[in-house]
Amino acid sequence: MKRCQRGAMNVIKKTNLAMILLSLTVVFVTACGGKSSNAGSSASPAAAYSSSPSASPSASPSAGGQDQQAKTIRVAYGKWNETDNWGKWLAAVKQEFEAAHPGVTVELQPIEGAQFATKAPLLMMDPSTAPEVLTEDSFMINADSAAGYLEPLDTASWDDWKQFNDGIKAAVTAADGKTYGVPISTDVRGLYYNKVLFKQAGLPVPWQPKNWQEIIDAAKTIKEKLPDIIPFWMNSGKAGQEATTMQTFEMLLYGTQDTLYENGKWVVQSPGILSSLQFIHDIYSGGLGPKLSQVLTAQAGQVLETDLMPNQKVAIVLNGNWMTGTWAPTGSKPWPDALNVYDFVKMPTQNGQPPGFTSMSGGWTLAVGAKSKEKELGWEFVKLAVNKENNKKFVLADGALTPRVDVAGDPEYADQPGTLFKVAAEFITYTHVRPANSEYPGVSTQIQDAVEKTAAGALSPEEAMKAYARNVERTVGKDKVTTK
Repeated sequence: MKRCQRGAMNVIKKTNLAMILLSLTVVFVTACGGKSSNAGSSASPAAAYSSSPSASPSASPSAGGQDQQAKTIRVAYGKWNETDNWGKWLAAVKQEFEAAHPGVTVELQPIEGAQFATKAPLLMMDPSTAPEVLTEDSFMINADSAAGYLEPLDTASWDDWKQFNDGIKAAVTAADGKTYGVPISTDVRGLYYNKVLFKQAGLPVPWQPKNWQEIIDAAKTIKEKLPDIIPFWMNSGKAGQEATTMQTFEMLLYGTQDTLYENGKWVVQSPGILSSLQFIHDIYSGGLGPKLSQVLTAQAGQVLETDLMPNQKVAIVLNGNWMTGTWAPTGSKPWPDALNVYDFVKMPTQNGQPPGFTSMSGGWTLAVGAKSKEKELGWEFVKLAVNKENNKKFVLADGALTPRVDVAGDPEYADQPGTLFKVAAEFITYTHVRPANSEYPGVSTQIQDAVEKTAAGALSPEEAMKAYARNVERTVGKDKVTTK
């Protein structure tokens, strides 16, 4: 569930997102007509990480022709499952970096996904443990830069920076106007549905629901016709952390007429919040969701991707495009037929009101620790890790959307079988981003609590919304909340 874990920076406006779509659409259309001219490119994600993480690179002269004093830089990253695609990518970059910087050792520090949100800040705040480089969820950029944990990056003198989409750049720019991370991925969210199970239940294929009620109705049909199948899956627990906030609550809320943050204040009670919690209540109270023992654990996402979906035990899933990375040849559950079994369609707005559909976009970055000892070397490592070839290797193996325009236009990427790269361009038309505010992580925690208590039946939707309002007010202050 890595993607959503996952200051006062301006929120990316929909006009910017439309520009993102236009840019991506142009490069996709251009790319689809020809073949790659890069004969040296690897032909598959498996080839991208052929080097062993433990292999020792041979020393070679640095670009300046001089050996460097023995130094160590630490790279902390999230290890989300046993496949560890991030670790394989970083291990390959480590070899390349050490070969170009004799005397410099790169120490990779994997952090288990369930512990990442709590352990990473502890590392960053202590100069004795602060990593030179770390993976940073874009939603944490403002909070961590304001706390003094991140080093501003000199992107102005870096030629590659112009290859990154302008809208995505905004997500790593803090309120002070400085850049504190380099995007390695972005994403969209929607509905997966199992075409085989839909046909067995007598439901239409292809299927594109036009409102929430059509989702509920399809789930009810699955429950009636296929009682051994989980009708609908959504992240619903605090253990899911930002995945519960973004993939579930915000995907619902931004399909209503309301949002999470307006005019400098957090909206804590609104018809949209109540409707979102009511949808969650209806799924679980109607027996349309998974067992709580399945969904309220930190392993829920891995079980979904490696067991329930490949074994066709769930009919509809609200989640993100990156799931295909699990089913890729290098994934933890290779499944070549995955997108013949599951289709990925847009999430409708609550009542089908314009624009008709909704999505959420986020993404991960590489950042440099402000309290680390070798910040300049850390920045050099970041630039190497996100160059065109290394970013392409990463997104192909991980099933992520690239933030680089040049990679998006690369036929090897755009035409990669078993991915949703082309589909995502349309989803971006309808997407939203999380409030770029340093208070957001604290608010997100309260959202997760409200969702879990609603799913578990501990609170009614009305009670959960009132509890959420009280908790957010305590978190951010009475002067920073509003109701509608």
